[in-house]
Amino acid sequence: MVERRSEQGPASKLTRQQKGRLGEEVACDWLQEHNYHILKRNWRCRSGEIDIVASREEMIIFIEVRSRSGTVQYGTPQESVDIRKMKQVRATASVYLQMTGETNHQIRFDVIAVMLDKAGETVTVDHIINAF
Repeated sequence: MVERRSEQGPASKLTRQQKGRLGEEVACDWLQEHNYHILKRNWRCRSGEIDIVASREEMIIFIEVRSRSGTVQYGTPQESVDIRKMKQVRATASVYLQMTGETNHQIRFDVIAVMLDKAGETVTVDHIINAF
């Protein structure tokens, strides 16, 4: 498991953006440790953004990263990926494939859920393969 320090002192609360950045850093580190190659981070077009585009064994994987800190009283990070987000990621992935000419590869949509403690340290990393 990869540990990350928060960008603020221990008395400060992490902002939503800081949690997102920390979660994406942890996810990229985890993927690289498990033989994934990071192709793009935060790839954007008119239809939306893809957190991470990676490849492994001739497959292109579009990864949505969700991170939370503290308790799971509002649900787990992976539970926050709703049908609207799935459609948006699929549409954005389609644009990515057309723009890069990578239309002959198999593709997959994964979710990486990162739980952080209040200080921004990694508690768990859950990689859901073929999440949608």
